[in-house]
Amino acid sequence: MTTAAPADRTVLPPLASVYRSRSAVELKEFFRQRESVVFTLLLPVLLLVVFGAVLDFDLGSGVTFTQYFMAGIIAAGILGASLQNMAISIATERSDGTLKHLAGTPMPRSAYFVGKVVQVLAVSVASIVVLLLVGVVFYDIDLPSGTDWLTFAWVAGLGAAACTLLGIAVSSLAKNGRSASATVTPFALLLQFISGVFFQFSEIPSWMQTIASLFPLKWMAQGLRSVFLPDALAADEPAGSWELGRVALVLAAWCVVGLVLCVRTFRWHDRG
Repeated sequence: MTTAAPADRTVLPPLASVYRSRSAVELKEFFRQRESVVFTLLLPVLLLVVFGAVLDFDLGSGVTFTQYFMAGIIAAGILGASLQNMAISIATERSDGTLKHLAGTPMPRSAYFVGKVVQVLAVSVASIVVLLLVGVVFYDIDLPSGTDWLTFAWVAGLGAAACTLLGIAVSSLAKNGRSASATVTPFALLLQFISGVFFQFSEIPSWMQTIASLFPLKWMAQGLRSVFLPDALAADEPAGSWELGRVALVLAAWCVVGLVLCVRTFRWHDRG
């Protein structure tokens, strides 16, 4: 009696290899889209150049507005690379059938999200490096020193994680990339105005400060100000200090909220 030969099974590559391949695809797709590169990488630089040239005045303690603005524009750059980028790109991929196609392939679904996270990290780091380079070369920005770099890293990392998860969740609200852009971009711009990006946070009306404190951008900008500004300017913050412990708690809480929203709302297929 002969036994039947086992059916051929497709041998999938190692998971790490799949993650690397998907991450490379995400990075290539991003840098091939001129609109994404311009609005995500170049727009923060242009804003730094314009505001740095127009609003070059002293805030006290020998601190220029450009030094103050550096923290906010870096936070805004991370917001653009994460929340805005994720919401628009995922909504576009869902509406054009890309997500449906990927869901039907042998690729682990986790690889898609790993690729997106790698893209956000790479673009965020590129944005930060370019902004710091422009700030140092053209505006004599004082860089963080010592343990301030560690604070810089965890604030930027937690902020990027929170905004990425929120962007993935928001993508499910839009029908396509255009509607996502029309919804998310004005919202992000409004957040920047009330979160201490374009103005000193202490000069913003208190009711706007309260609204801003409900979202991660305000806390990310505040945490980054602590590494670019002297401790004397902490007195201008609403609580009279940098509140780094609260910054960490709020950003971590947004990571949890964003993850829950992603799990509950993410769709691989378009509606209908």
